[in-house]
Amino acid sequence: MAQRLLLRRFLASVVSRKPPQGRWAPLTCRALQCSAGHLTATPTQARSIYTTRVCTTTFNIQDGPDFQDRVVNSETPVVVDFHAQWCGPCKILGPRLEKVVAKQHGKVVMAKVDIDDHTDLALEYEVSAVPTVLAIKNGDVVDKFVGIKDEDQLEAFLKKLIG
Repeated sequence: MAQRLLLRRFLASVVSRKPPQGRWAPLTCRALQCSAGHLTATPTQARSIYTTRVCTTTFNIQDGPDFQDRVVNSETPVVVDFHAQWCGPCKILGPRLEKVVAKQHGKVVMAKVDIDDHTDLALEYEVSAVPTVLAIKNGDVVDKFVGIKDEDQLEAFLKKLIG
């Protein structure tokens, strides 16, 4: 019951917002009603839900085969961010790196690897400290750095990778 109430409140707040025109794609909405313990959707007056495009430049690695498929076999150059949840510098570098990668408009993508979940990958790529960032092109490590960098240094790092 609490979950349905939370969902109704969320959808009501999303539907009532009107973002600026142009960047948003409208979707039609249906009103939610509860009856006999079930949540049902019924058509109502035309309302719109606005969404943005999904960011595909950054992704989390799920396992070894996922890393092989999305990073090593990638035709696009990949920046791999080896990080940990408990790492303070990682929390600073991660968003900064994502921002710089997003500015490249698909010329490079970013993979995030949590070393606590994927110790085998960390050992394979000789990660001894976090944050460690690898630049991988055509399956080969072409550059690497450890620690925090500012945005200018990150942009230079990516430009070297893109070539």
